[in-house]
Amino acid sequence: MANVLFLCHGNICRSPMAEFVFRRMAGERVHCESKAVSAEEIGNDMYPAAAAMLRQKGVPFGRHRARQITKADYDAFDYIVVMEEYNLPRLFRIIGSDPAGKVHRLLDFTDTPDDIEDPWYSGNFEKVYEQIERGCAALLQKITKEGR
Repeated sequence: MANVLFLCHGNICRSPMAEFVFRRMAGERVHCESKAVSAEEIGNDMYPAAAAMLRQKGVPFGRHRARQITKADYDAFDYIVVMEEYNLPRLFRIIGSDPAGKVHRLLDFTDTPDDIEDPWYSGNFEKVYEQIERGCAALLQKITKEGR
């Protein structure tokens, strides 16, 4: 079983959306969680517009509390998946380096590698959901091919 950690800036929009979308896709085959690279939103619930988008798309989710990644998480997860390049400097300040090559952007698993825009600023939760869904499907395909 693969262990996947999704990361975004505050763990209130993109990374929890990815966690719940991926959990629905993968079921019991994969363990996944989400966390933040910053401490700004620790303890806060998912942003209401992110939760509304999941509801609209029929993605089940539960109560969420934002958490920040720790150095120990590097060893606990097989994939550490950030939403955008901007997340990397803060991530590496916490975990150090990436000797095992676990760190990826979510859309790097697709045919069109890119950052997932931050809907906190754009307000475009529909586009972000579509990007996350596409990235999660590609990640699941990779994990499946690896036989995990």
